Amino acid sequence: MRPTTRSQTPDRTRAKPAGRRGRTASDAPDNAAEGTAAGRLPIVPVGRDTLQDRVHRQLSDLILDGEIAPGQLVTINGLAEAFGVSAMPVREALKRLTAANALTVVSGRTIGIPPLSRDRLDDLHRVRLEVERCAVIWAAERIGTDDIAILDGEFAALQAAVAAGDTKGFLRANRAFHFAVYRAAGSPVLLAVIETLWLQISPYFNLLHGSGNYTDANRHHAEMLAAIRKRDARRLGAAVRADIDGAYDMLARLVSPADRRPAD
Repeated sequence: MRPTTRSQTPDRTRAKPAGRRGRTASDAPDNAAEGTAAGRLPIVPVGRDTLQDRVHRQLSDLILDGEIAPGQLVTINGLAEAFGVSAMPVREALKRLTAANALTVVSGRTIGIPPLSRDRLDDLHRVRLEVERCAVIWAAERIGTDDIAILDGEFAALQAAVAAGDTKGFLRANRAFHFAVYRAAGSPVLLAVIETLWLQISPYFNLLHGSGNYTDANRHHAEMLAAIRKRDARRLGAAVRADIDGAYDMLARLVSPADRRPAD
């Protein structure tokens, strides 16, 4: 067989920019062997649903990291341009996040963070206490030295962000710190539930930057780290409860100053 040259067989492994037209069924080789003849794996066209999932993941990360604050508006076209995709996968991702109460349509193609009522804040607080304490108790039994090293790095980032007055840096490190612990619980189902809760509450952590809560939160984070090193599940559960309660108390004053946290 005559060897294949570069000019005869184009490189099929070169990535295409997100959002551009991918190969269709008519472009694909008639036989999978064609894709492996030169030792290459066959290239499977990226379906539209996969692109939508990627956009949904990136949008979720923006919300979880506090990059979209309450009162901040974004547009479908603006997001599509930023992601380098068409408007369609952005619309589909926004539908999913709107259904999850993470985003709301403000007007036309403008999207924002939903208003936070006191009832909704109370409900999120109660559920977070149960679910996140469960996660850290499980994590205390499973967490490894590599996980602790990651937590040390994120805690250092949290301290640096407070010292620099860096709100966005704090929020990114706060999410990374907490979810490193929750992942150590070893339950994808539990982790997905926690992410759904954080999609609804984490944008409001932006409002705590001038309250002193970030400094208080780092004291709770330090206590969480100490409990993790001792594999002390009870102490770890108490520390995460104190962290959740601290943010709740400050947000409750902003939502309805005359109200106080109800007894559990």
